[in-house]
Amino acid sequence: MMLSETPKSGATTLTPRKGTPSRFFFQSTKTNSSSSYSLSSSCTASNPARTFSLLMMEENIAIAESIITKWDPNSSSYTKITFLFQHSRKEAKEFLKSVHYLRGAMHVLVGGSSSSKLVLAQNLMQTAMRRLEKEFYQILSANRDILDPESVSSRSSGSAKFYNADEAGSEDELEIVGESITEVERASAFAMSDLKSIADCMISSGYGIECVKIYKNIRKSIVDGGLFRLGIQQFKSPQVHKMDSEGLESILRNWMDAVKIAVKALFRGEKYLCDHVFSASENIKESCFYEITKEGATTLFKFPELIVKNKKTPERIFWQLEIYEAVSDLWPEIESIFDSESTQAIKLQALSSWLKLSDSVRTILSDFESTIQKDSSKILVFGGGIHPLTQSVMNYVSSLADYYGVLSDILADHPPPGNSSFQEFKSVVSDDCSTPEVSVHLAWLILVLLCKLDIKAEIYKDVSLSYLFLANNLHFIVEKVNNTPNLKLLLGENWVSEHMKKVKLYASNYETTAWTKVLSSLPERSADISPEMAKECFRKFNTAFEEAYRKQTSWIVEDGKLRDDLKVSISQKLVPTYQEFYDTYMVMLSGEKNLELLVRVSPNDLGNYLSDLFHGTSASVSSTTSSSLVPSQRCFLI
Repeated sequence: MMLSETPKSGATTLTPRKGTPSRFFFQSTKTNSSSSYSLSSSCTASNPARTFSLLMMEENIAIAESIITKWDPNSSSYTKITFLFQHSRKEAKEFLKSVHYLRGAMHVLVGGSSSSKLVLAQNLMQTAMRRLEKEFYQILSANRDILDPESVSSRSSGSAKFYNADEAGSEDELEIVGESITEVERASAFAMSDLKSIADCMISSGYGIECVKIYKNIRKSIVDGGLFRLGIQQFKSPQVHKMDSEGLESILRNWMDAVKIAVKALFRGEKYLCDHVFSASENIKESCFYEITKEGATTLFKFPELIVKNKKTPERIFWQLEIYEAVSDLWPEIESIFDSESTQAIKLQALSSWLKLSDSVRTILSDFESTIQKDSSKILVFGGGIHPLTQSVMNYVSSLADYYGVLSDILADHPPPGNSSFQEFKSVVSDDCSTPEVSVHLAWLILVLLCKLDIKAEIYKDVSLSYLFLANNLHFIVEKVNNTPNLKLLLGENWVSEHMKKVKLYASNYETTAWTKVLSSLPERSADISPEMAKECFRKFNTAFEEAYRKQTSWIVEDGKLRDDLKVSISQKLVPTYQEFYDTYMVMLSGEKNLELLVRVSPNDLGNYLSDLFHGTSASVSSTTSSSLVPSQRCFLI
């Protein structure tokens, strides 16, 4: 500024240069020389710069005093119940500016000798901070609904762009980019802008602690309340251990839903709001967000640890896999939200639970394998049918296949510890390194089951029934794989093909051992035998066939196709041979007395007898036909 003399009045006038803000324009005349804000006696015309600085300081203090005193919360009942930011946004903006210039004046006064002016400025500053504390609290409290984290989170990725009051060029501190927003969104945006303006002012004035304390108290109650409404509560391990399956499942299902909302809406929204309000200080916004969320977030992310500490029964693995998958899906957002040094402990808690879940899953799988290997039950499944162990293991493996994505992450590079047999098996089935780890593990569990079935087959005294038992159970396993898309995809067509070959091998071994005695009772087709030898052959055939028929009608083949295949195969081996023998020697023996006792089964009846096999109901040849010489009227099933 330039000093110029005005001869008419004798006053010294400060004429602002072009572009100087009008708030700095100031006139000093002889008439106001007695003002309480007169220049210090130490200032003389010999130091014009010093004089000008003090003039501006006094002007700033005067402006600040007028508006701060007006809004002193203790000055009148009106200012106690009226809120500045509700009363006039324009005046609130001026209030913040006055605090800014008052702060500048205080910096000048600290280096000077006018203690009375410094005391006045300090008192004004304290009054202003009391007002701003009141305003800050009121805005946070009155806007709890529109500043809830979930709503803020949904708007954080929207088109609204916020400006604080100092940066705005007009009364509107909100610029909308794109589509218009609702009144609620607008109110929320203004509230956030006001909170940021107040926080900036208080922090720069040295009152950040008071501001943060108000914010933490209110916002922590909102976050904790949100988690409570989501059903998140603090459990202890004994509580979880005592829960029945139904109660635990309900809590786990609720946690699965709650963790998604908590991360995607509650924590993300709170971080966005905290970052916006305290953008003036990196340390404050980080520590503030941590203090607000640490208790609730720690409780939320610690829950999976309580689950893995609980008894590790095989069926619990599926809940653990779902929890692991939920945390995996949310992990990028968890890392993004709790990315500061202050919130490192929360992120580490989530990571700890995540890793313990994977450890627990691997342990359960290892225990499940051991359970199969240690199964020592001596149960003889009636008729060589499907063993309960086969059903339970295949149901379990089929269910595991539905979680192949999660299991791939958990099992990658984590083979069963100390299991050399598994390593050898893995090297055979995945020598090209392209077979997924989860495929190897599931194939290994089935192999362990097959080895156990081999042992259980030895319990049967009849070797042929042992082979039928193996054929039944392996066929069940292959069909289970075929009918479970994910499991079939993991094991592959080659696995199915190879094991179907084994089913056919077991079936062939069964036929050989079960029907060799019957077939060997008949002479070779080219053999020329006497009538007496023919009669002996009929007697041997009757005895052998009766024994085989009686036993095998009580045996079981549950799968219809396998049952029919076996009957057809037996019939093709037995019926033509018997038909030829029968046709050849019945003429020779036609004059024999009591021929019906000698020839008890006709070729036409033989196929009908075979149709009775594998249904689990014992019968004898004599009880199923009234005449061996009259073809049975029962329908042929093959």
